[in-house]
Amino acid sequence: MKAIIMAGGEGSRLRPLTCNRPKPMVPVANRPMMSHIVELLKAHGFTDVAVTLQYMPEAIRDYFGNGVRYGINMQYFIEENPLGTAGSVKNAREFLDETFLVISGDALTDLDLTRAVAFHRQRGAMATLVLTRVSCPLEYGVVITKPDGRITQFLEKPGWGEVFSDTVNTGIYVLEPEVLEYIEPGRMVDFSKDLFPLLLREKKPLFGVVLPGYWCDIGNLQQYLQAHQDVLSGRVKTAIPGREIQPGVWVGDGVEISSNARITGPVLIGDGCYIGPGAEIESFSVLGEGCLIQEQASIKRSVLWNNVYIGPGAALRGAIVAGRVQVQAHAAVYEGAVIGSDSVIQERSVVKPDVKLWPHKLVESGAVVQNSLVWGTRCPKKIFGLEGISGLVNVELTPEFACRVGAAFASAMGNRGVRLAVSSDASPASRMIKSALTCGLQSAGAQVVDLDTGITPMHRFAVRQLALAGGVHVRLSPHRSDHVTMIFINGKGGNISRNVERKVENLLMREDFHRAEPQAILPPEFVSAVGESYIEALMRDLDPAVLEEARFRLVVACDRDNLGPYLKHLTGKLGVTVENLDLPAGTPPATWRNYQETLSFLGRRVRETGAAAGALLDANGDRLVLVDERGRVIQDNLLTALIALIILRARGGPVVVPVTAPRAIDTLAEKYRGQVVRTKTAVHDFVEKVLGQDEFQFLLNFDALGALTRILEFTAKNGITLGELVDEIPTFFMDQKEVPVPWEVKGRVIRRLIEDPPTAQLEMLDGVKVFHPQGWALVLPDPDEPVCRVFTEGASMEIARSLSDFYIDKISQIAKSAEATG
Repeated sequence: MKAIIMAGGEGSRLRPLTCNRPKPMVPVANRPMMSHIVELLKAHGFTDVAVTLQYMPEAIRDYFGNGVRYGINMQYFIEENPLGTAGSVKNAREFLDETFLVISGDALTDLDLTRAVAFHRQRGAMATLVLTRVSCPLEYGVVITKPDGRITQFLEKPGWGEVFSDTVNTGIYVLEPEVLEYIEPGRMVDFSKDLFPLLLREKKPLFGVVLPGYWCDIGNLQQYLQAHQDVLSGRVKTAIPGREIQPGVWVGDGVEISSNARITGPVLIGDGCYIGPGAEIESFSVLGEGCLIQEQASIKRSVLWNNVYIGPGAALRGAIVAGRVQVQAHAAVYEGAVIGSDSVIQERSVVKPDVKLWPHKLVESGAVVQNSLVWGTRCPKKIFGLEGISGLVNVELTPEFACRVGAAFASAMGNRGVRLAVSSDASPASRMIKSALTCGLQSAGAQVVDLDTGITPMHRFAVRQLALAGGVHVRLSPHRSDHVTMIFINGKGGNISRNVERKVENLLMREDFHRAEPQAILPPEFVSAVGESYIEALMRDLDPAVLEEARFRLVVACDRDNLGPYLKHLTGKLGVTVENLDLPAGTPPATWRNYQETLSFLGRRVRETGAAAGALLDANGDRLVLVDERGRVIQDNLLTALIALIILRARGGPVVVPVTAPRAIDTLAEKYRGQVVRTKTAVHDFVEKVLGQDEFQFLLNFDALGALTRILEFTAKNGITLGELVDEIPTFFMDQKEVPVPWEVKGRVIRRLIEDPPTAQLEMLDGVKVFHPQGWALVLPDPDEPVCRVFTEGASMEIARSLSDFYIDKISQIAKSAEATG
């Protein structure tokens, strides 16, 4: 038997789902709509199938091919110009030499097609319409038949005043080839509007058969969601891909579900999905292949296409999310919302009910979207943050993105053949990104100098030592274990300037990279023993005899895989005894945001063992926290003040500190007749200023191993303990808070603070710093998040906190006023 599948529709009412695919290719239960129709035809013995195409025909033809995997023969007929439903079938007339069935490729049904053909033949019909009964016939062609099935009247999409039946046309027809003679070739001819009324007027044998079963037109987004619910609830007889692991829960191959995730059927989870700890997938949800659902995420009655990322704590409620969309941490997408493919919903943002986002949209952190977005793209103009480029591994920061970044960086750094270093920490994720980055650098003609694995200070050292133009070190984020950061280094070993960052961003946006000719692509140059050279350089300005004589005992908490070998090598050469801290069972990984429990345990261990100090070191050697012999924690501003004190006592200054540093440093500078140079908080600004001083301060501020050894050497040379050195720092009281501020309001907040300051004394080196009689407050717009950060210092902790509260309230009022006025 032969059948025609009409698959030429654009599916405009399903947009944005059909912006980049024809409607028959929109997935239902993780398979294209049309595949359900093909399998229905095969089940009823239709082995020769023609497909009429018009909109994006290649998508359908490439997917189904010649039909061999479905056990049928398929061929295609493409309309150069729209011909209507009947006209498209006439276009396939060479295929139609016997009784044939016409069916839409964008509906979902399990109607008995064999019964329809039998009815057609029993009645000797020229055309038989397959009918069904619906509760609301307004969107369909209504049909009246005699008891024998002969059609007497029908009306296309009537109003309620015109409704004369609940029996409607399904768009499934059994036809004889002579029907084609009534279709004028090359013209727009529709079955319901043109052909069937003509056959009725000419009293041709036109019949209708009402069949029981399921039929859904899937004409709009609400019906699209309903179709999934009908599949999962068993209302429609169609195969559900995957195996049923518990009643109503179907999963594909390679699915990983955490033990404490909660799945409430009916649910379909596609191949290769990951469901994280504490995640909830509730009834009537469908996940396509390769979806990543992170911890504590919640999905209810939603449809996700392939390769969707749902971040920690994110929530979906009755939403449709197309392919490769990212819904990041704590974002929410509500009922009836539709997110087009390749869009990014950033952290803590909200997409309100019934909002539609067309493909490639970017919703920035903290934004609330109340209206549909059609125009624009998801390409952010600014990709550099405080320390480089960071992102979720394999979601935001993918190998293909890293490759493009490499090409842009090499292009920004100058001529072809420019020598640039690459390195990474020991994690597989960082190594993967480093490999992709290397390919991008090579593609633009750079000479890649591969430093293998290591730490950030080692990379900075190697760039200077080897006289390279710059480099990139890839590391796991110290803040989030699922993020990777690429740190971009200039020829001095500092971070690249904002001007170079902008150049890289512009090149990325335009994709205007150098493309090296095949013969100009240079193989990577592998440099060995960089780590040993770095350790030797660290020891060069130290006095090992002083440290050996002091016989320091340290308690250390650090990553033993990445930083551990460097620490062991260095302390072994200096005669420092190190006890590696064994953390209590259940302690979370020591990312730089969750180490407080580690620090309290570290302090206790230092006191118990009588050690000279304790140290917590970042896995990439960037950051350091100290604990003195009394168990006091020395970090953040106190560590900045300690470093400043050592520089002032050892060198007499000048000392470079960020604008957020306490006034206690100025008091120390007066005592030792030194100078304080304040700089912006951004890493590249701070590094640039420090590099303008000397290597000593650079190591103290930007090399955890260099700082640790030099602080120990200073205490040994001066015959004092770390605690005694800290005692010399004047007491100070500081507070830090943040307040949500939409991106578009940040500029107004800063302008209003400048125009209407509480006092006359302002400083605008970085943000707005306002000086008060008993303290100061700094308001700093965050470059990565929709917040302003407020730093304060006061004569007492009470004053510092009251200043914070004052500016938090002031900023909130300005932001609310700005939003109210639009």
